[in-house]
Amino acid sequence: MSSATPTHAAPESSRLLGAVFGATFFIRFGFGLTVSIFASYFARESVGLNAGSVGLVGLLSSLAPIGEGLTVLFSGVATDRYGRFPILLAGTLAAGALLAIMSLGRTAALLGSVNFLFGVASGAILAASLAVVADQSGRSERGLEMGRFDAVNLLGYILGFACGFGALGAIPNSQLPWLFRLGAAVLFVGFVFALFSVRGYRERSDRATFELWRIRDAVLRRDVLIVVAPWFVIYMLLGTAFIFLGSAATGAGLPTTWLAALIGGGGLLLLLTQPWFGRQADRRGRPLFLLLGTVGFVSLLVLAGLVAQYGPQHVLLAGIGVSALFALGYGPAALASLADVSHSITRGTTMAVYSLVISAGMVAGLWVSSGLYSTYRVAGLDAFFGIIAAGLAILTGVRLRDLRRQPSTLPAPAPPGS
Repeated sequence: MSSATPTHAAPESSRLLGAVFGATFFIRFGFGLTVSIFASYFARESVGLNAGSVGLVGLLSSLAPIGEGLTVLFSGVATDRYGRFPILLAGTLAAGALLAIMSLGRTAALLGSVNFLFGVASGAILAASLAVVADQSGRSERGLEMGRFDAVNLLGYILGFACGFGALGAIPNSQLPWLFRLGAAVLFVGFVFALFSVRGYRERSDRATFELWRIRDAVLRRDVLIVVAPWFVIYMLLGTAFIFLGSAATGAGLPTTWLAALIGGGGLLLLLTQPWFGRQADRRGRPLFLLLGTVGFVSLLVLAGLVAQYGPQHVLLAGIGVSALFALGYGPAALASLADVSHSITRGTTMAVYSLVISAGMVAGLWVSSGLYSTYRVAGLDAFFGIIAAGLAILTGVRLRDLRRQPSTLPAPAPPGS
């Protein structure tokens, strides 16, 4: 079972990748829109959260990544066995229906159970999408295509967050169910877009040869685990920010319209930079951008701690901007690296490991940050950021050491003019 792939993509790949990129944007926009208002929706308060609500909101919110983490390997197996697009389309339709159901009530039982099932659907969508991108991109352009995927994936999240945070300051809390219905409508648009984009396409017939014993080959390999492990600590940070950023900002007096504008600007920056970083990773090699991205993340955390200590000084804010730009280089190189080490017949299962790891990171981040803050307040958050920075630096260092020891496993950089 070789992981080798053609240098360049097939002629029909552009259409199939377009279907995945479009559907991914709609899916993540719907998710970002709803998760940004989840805390306020459950607590029935749009400004701040009381101490009793924080723990329960964290628990209910963590059920989505728990559902994703517990089932995503099965989704990956189904993607390898039955095809990428059937699983992608089914997951998109199910996610839209679940968001519509979420708008029907605000009880913990309803929101918790629906959120768990939404995580199951999200895992299926992500595993199938990443497998398609890896299948339909050649080695010389895989970083570019993963950069495009990362751009629409994160842009959808961020613009969804921006719209959700903006809505918190513009509409009464009683009208928040309509945002869940809007998210459901957006997901349905993504489903229709993907369905029409792939009409007439037939997936490879050798999917039926997939056997369950291949899961071990797809998952329990050092090269796969070392590539995905840094995402665990990254999503420890992101998972906490996703849930509590809006409530924390409003509680601190920051207008939600300002927050929405800042996040929206960040989304546009992602759209511009991710494909460029991916192309540079193709040309100059993955390790360089794994290293730059790690430096960016660690610097970002250190400088954020200094801002909390000394206030928003211009030098520190400028450093945060530069660090954030470097951090953006991590995603395309890391996703392309995971595709590089995957085998075609088990690729959906291998890419599902990424989803499993980020789900575990989101759950761990919510629990660890909430526990540290409850016990130690600001010092606890400083310790949380320190754990993330140290973990990311160590895990990336291990990956780079492995690449130096096995240079023959690296894809050849693309020619500068390609």
